Amino acid sequence: MRLTIQEGVWSVAFVSVLAWSAFYPRDLFIWILEVMPALIAVFILVATRRTFPLTPLTYSLILVHSIILMIGGHYTYAEVPFFDGLWGMERNNYDKLGHFAQGVVPAIIAREILIRKAIVSGRVWLNFIVLSICLAISAAYELLEWAVGVSSEQAAEAFLGTQGYVWDTQADMGTALLGAALALVLMGRVHDRQLVRLAR
Repeated sequence: MRLTIQEGVWSVAFVSVLAWSAFYPRDLFIWILEVMPALIAVFILVATRRTFPLTPLTYSLILVHSIILMIGGHYTYAEVPFFDGLWGMERNNYDKLGHFAQGVVPAIIAREILIRKAIVSGRVWLNFIVLSICLAISAAYELLEWAVGVSSEQAAEAFLGTQGYVWDTQADMGTALLGAALALVLMGRVHDRQLVRLAR
């Protein structure tokens, strides 16, 4: 199957950053854990590109989130250089960018599926269910982090990225919820227009 221009650009960007990320990562086990969601996403996108193509907005957000994951996987979230001491903060907050994206991207994906499959009636219920899905995903990821931390003390600090912050789990979920809410408010109309074009 021939790729469209958009798919070609998306693929080149993804593969380029993935190759860079895989080149001598700080910790190979952490790299695998962090990058695995992006690789799973690509497998799903390839499998559904003809039967259930997504809007350009959704594809773009998935790419951005994948890049965030790959950068975090290369350095580990607590050691991404640009975020060291950013705005005078004591901790490296790159993980919060990742969790913000963990709210934004699933929100638009869930919104797209729920609208196109006509699963929910009414925008209030749509937004409520989307936010609930995003919180569930965030909580599931925190449980995964906990499981890794319990099973591998050596990888725990690098994967969890708590950096001594006792409320890190709650802050991560709150950041994801904020990202999801902002995505619904700021991207809803653009997403609606793209959904209409996709349905034609």
